[in-house]
Amino acid sequence: MNVNKAEFIRSAAGAGGFIRDGRAQIVFAGRSNVGKSSVINRLLNRKNFARVGASPGKTTHINYFLVDGVYFVDLPGYGYAKVSQAEKERWGRLMEAYFAEEGLISMGVLIVDARHKPTADDVTMRGWFKSAGCPLAVAANKTDKVKKSELAANLELIRDTLLLGAEDVLLPFSAEKGDGRGELLGLIERING
Repeated sequence: MNVNKAEFIRSAAGAGGFIRDGRAQIVFAGRSNVGKSSVINRLLNRKNFARVGASPGKTTHINYFLVDGVYFVDLPGYGYAKVSQAEKERWGRLMEAYFAEEGLISMGVLIVDARHKPTADDVTMRGWFKSAGCPLAVAANKTDKVKKSELAANLELIRDTLLLGAEDVLLPFSAEKGDGRGELLGLIERING
């Protein structure tokens, strides 16, 4: 995959903005402060391609990036964003509409924090990916902030909490250092086949 061929296409605020052109859609989801934009930027080897917000919750629409013929779809973060209840509900409706539409999602990438047990929202998001029937990769980001002696136990806790099956990939990842980048790109390339 030529990650240098990457461009922002559009932000969708509602179902009318969803792209339905048959290309593979790799969907990135995660809590507001988990480093989702940083993971996308690391995959593309770009500093500020996907906007990194100083405060959580900067992604408020579904953002589409075309990367060498494949869409990277950046979903709004969930959880800690300091926004109004009405805005959170709007995000929820947007996400439900996206996940309800069959055939859009080719692969899910759920980004969780390697330092902490996944939240109830993470478990819910995993369920949405499962109900979409797509392959799922869980990227445990921020491994550079975990002691090597604790990483295996943390990954086991993530696998158990998210009820990951043998077919689900759990990948140690560091947007900071690049660990896991090659593995995740490899999974994406296989989907696009």
